Amino acid sequence: MNNKEDQSIHEFDLNLIFEYFSKLERQGPGSPEITLKALSFINGLNEKSKIADMGCGTGGQTILLAKNTPGKITGVDLCQNFIDQLNRKAQDENLGDRVKGIVGSMDNLPFENEEFDLIWSEGAIGSIGFEKGINYWNKFLKKGGYIAVTYESWFTNERPAEIEKWWVDAVPQITTVGQNVSIMQNAGYVPVALFAAPESCWTDNYYRPQKPRQEEFLKEHRGNKTAEDFISLMRREADLYSKYKQYYGYVFYIGKKI
Repeated sequence: MNNKEDQSIHEFDLNLIFEYFSKLERQGPGSPEITLKALSFINGLNEKSKIADMGCGTGGQTILLAKNTPGKITGVDLCQNFIDQLNRKAQDENLGDRVKGIVGSMDNLPFENEEFDLIWSEGAIGSIGFEKGINYWNKFLKKGGYIAVTYESWFTNERPAEIEKWWVDAVPQITTVGQNVSIMQNAGYVPVALFAAPESCWTDNYYRPQKPRQEEFLKEHRGNKTAEDFISLMRREADLYSKYKQYYGYVFYIGKKI
């Protein structure tokens, strides 16, 4: 591997990443409040509506969506463990008849054209790219259907080199909010709303809960250099956010298919 300072999360085995995040409530920055705020811009859902949650993780936002919308929700994620957790949560919340998780890739979906009224994705589209994702998912949305995604975005046109390199390595297609709105329009959506996730979505809900998990993970993989490097990477990400948070963050983009 490269020097620790130069590593990207893409250098680590997916199974190691899945194992680490499987015991965390969140697999990315966010909060119930921003999920519900984004949902407030979505109109016209009813008992027959179909929703897809792409890169659903263990399903925290999936269950919240189910509690606040009618219709049926399909969660999609590459990790079997995440999907198993989602399906257990759905059963525990008596939502098993409306929520189902399936193992699958966000860029190779088994759905019919124009099957969904809403496509949702929090903290996941960056793994395939914002432009690729919203263009590919467009065909699965009904005309007049909605897309709602969070995506890492630059708040400024210029950034310090250290944080620029970090995020370009992690999310090569990262760009500014304005450029992402243009990408959304070119993909066939009318922009409905956008807003930045507050700092607490990163600090209180994402980075802080990782601290005990990191200690636990290091004990589980004592002497494993790869696991140690991975934890170093996650700690560095948190440090960089503290240092450079004014330059970037997650932005919720909500659009309506023309």
